[in-house]
Amino acid sequence: MPLVPDGEHRCNIWQGTFPTVNTAEDGWIGTPPVRSYAPNGHGLWDTSGNVWEWCADWFSASTTPSRPRPHQPVRPAERRGSCGEAPGSYLCHHSYCNRYRVAARSSSTPDSSSGNCGFRTVAR
Repeated sequence: MPLVPDGEHRCNIWQGTFPTVNTAEDGWIGTPPVRSYAPNGHGLWDTSGNVWEWCADWFSASTTPSRPRPHQPVRPAERRGSCGEAPGSYLCHHSYCNRYRVAARSSSTPDSSSGNCGFRTVAR
């Protein structure tokens, strides 16, 4: 699937030569405001790109949808799950970041912080 279908940017990722030149073809160098891109077919905004998103559960490379893990207590010494907004961030580039799927997962320690990590709030 092309990252710019029909020439339209649908998420905020690095354009240009990573890590030296970001051409900002999508209009943004860093994080753009919410709703800077059109919603997807389900009416959800900003589900890819922008920032990696902290998740409430703990990360395990062996966890798969066919083998869900039970509720997990807080374990500060372990790695917290994160997934991009949902996947990917404004620092992702096609040369190394291939996880633009909403279900993509990675991990970080609970005390990690960076400009390309965030969280999602939901309102009804």
